Amino acid sequence: MKIALAADHRGYHLKQEIIKKLKNNYEILDLGTNSEDSVDFPKYGIVLGETIRDKKADLGIAICGTGIGICIAANKVKDIMCAKINNIEEAKLAKQHNHANILALPGYLDSNEALNMIQTFLRTKPLEDEKYLRRINEIKEYENAN
Repeated sequence: MKIALAADHRGYHLKQEIIKKLKNNYEILDLGTNSEDSVDFPKYGIVLGETIRDKKADLGIAICGTGIGICIAANKVKDIMCAKINNIEEAKLAKQHNHANILALPGYLDSNEALNMIQTFLRTKPLEDEKYLRRINEIKEYENAN
């Protein structure tokens, strides 16, 4: 499985820690940023979204100061379902119920806590129940029409 990661300056250190911990089990695509120098999160959220949309990676991890801004930016890309999560249960439900293909995290998380959420997300299978598929299709229909 290929995992793409993108972060702004406030997510840089957490991104680096996650890469260290995932690189032995997954193929990693690091989309930046590559330092603590101030950058704008939209660039990184959008390039991550495009990478997932274009199937250059299977799933994505987005990190900024709160996880909110980069999540919003990634969700502007067609076919992206980015979920900003705060705990393991949300990581599981984002994949099961919403078929999320990008996980957004705040840069201030402890790397072990973040890794537990990421591993849950990566290992969880999307549910194919009619009610979840119906809801996802409603979103896709709107996205395709607008």
